[in-house]
Amino acid sequence: MKRACLLALSIGFTVPLHAQAPRTLSPNDQRARDIFEQLININTTGSSGSTTVASNAMAKRLLDAGFPAADVQVIGPAGSKNYNLVARFRGTGTQKPVLLLAHIDVVEAKREDWSVDPFTFLERDGFFYGRGTMDVKDGAAIIVATLARLKQEGYRPNRDLILALTTGEEGGSDYNGVEWLLANHRDLIEAAYVINMDAGDPVILNGKRAFRSVQAAEKVYVTFKLEVHNPGGHSSLPTKDNAIYRVAAALGRLSAYDFPAQPNEITKASFAKWSQMQQGQLATDMAAVARTTPDTAAIRRLSDASPLYNAQFRTTCVATELAGGHAENALPQSASATVNCRMLPGTAQDDVQRTLVRLVADTAVKVSVVQAAVPSPAAALQGEAMDAIERVTKRLWNIPVIPVMETGATDGLYLRNAGIPVYGVSGVFVDINDIRAHGRDERIGVQDYYDGAEYIYQLIKEVSPKGGR
Repeated sequence: MKRACLLALSIGFTVPLHAQAPRTLSPNDQRARDIFEQLININTTGSSGSTTVASNAMAKRLLDAGFPAADVQVIGPAGSKNYNLVARFRGTGTQKPVLLLAHIDVVEAKREDWSVDPFTFLERDGFFYGRGTMDVKDGAAIIVATLARLKQEGYRPNRDLILALTTGEEGGSDYNGVEWLLANHRDLIEAAYVINMDAGDPVILNGKRAFRSVQAAEKVYVTFKLEVHNPGGHSSLPTKDNAIYRVAAALGRLSAYDFPAQPNEITKASFAKWSQMQQGQLATDMAAVARTTPDTAAIRRLSDASPLYNAQFRTTCVATELAGGHAENALPQSASATVNCRMLPGTAQDDVQRTLVRLVADTAVKVSVVQAAVPSPAAALQGEAMDAIERVTKRLWNIPVIPVMETGATDGLYLRNAGIPVYGVSGVFVDINDIRAHGRDERIGVQDYYDGAEYIYQLIKEVSPKGGR
């Protein structure tokens, strides 16, 4: 699940985007392209595909590059068609390992919905097309290509580099790979921190490269059900005690409520950086909410201006599904609504449930948990990982680095909950006005892909320099 956080931004400060002119590929770019093509051509959907096929293909790439067989494992629960790849690039061990993460399962894609075959890699008019090009096989291919390149160069870092290509992030698998690895093989992925390719994109706006985001936090997903049961009866004899009306009234009260604004360290840092790229009242308001004591009027204006800004400030709950009744000529015996909440990091699920019960204000409406929350604490904004990201970004692109809180969710939440910090850092620029992840004719820019491969190569070397015993 990728690239949901920045869709509503409108930022005017940019640097020119170089034209994507055809060129002769270097051996490193050719390797990265070949691996990308191979991954896209493998169907890894939950319904008809298999991540095991993709994992085995990437394992062979690493073995052919010189990885010892003992350091490359394709693993998963017995009987599953969706296995994960975990590989270890051995370093000197003077520092704790870094985990490089990308999921290789993809959402469904129907041929009749696309203008091209979603499972056939296509380069056309400066773009690579195919399901997973943006979410997130580009990142998986880049990591495999980078590790193969480093192995070929005889590079020996000061720490082990762990690759995990996982299944189940998009929900179509019979299990989640990151959860399973943490529960069954945590020793294989134990790390100082994680670089997650499924978030934190560098952003193109209006044809120009604007900034690179780093996902340092994400909101926590939890789903509730509002439900009313009733004796029912004949529709010719209506009563005031109607299950549909009671659920509807409860939803009306919920829709009128805003959870309190609680800007955190990540969102304050985001708005502080965004304010430097804006003008007028918008710039003033963004700076005002980044203060130690945020300006409440500025929060209100920004919340009204954009759903994205609103979601950065507070927990949100919204009705997403509605059901009720059993016949057109009968009073409803039951009615229910699904309410999906995205909680700020550190917010307790029980507190949100109590708020919903208070808002519903009707003892006949039962509020229950459908899908429980998995905590996802924020990562630190200072330290080795952020410093490395800043240095490489300045060296290659000279654009601002902006920490963000994802309003959606990734597999990073399981690792954060396990006490391993996660930084969402993709290398591939995405056009904020052309986000096709999960959609028709998914694509990324050709030159953006090659530039992203070079970025991740340099970033991995930055966080794992040569040295040590």
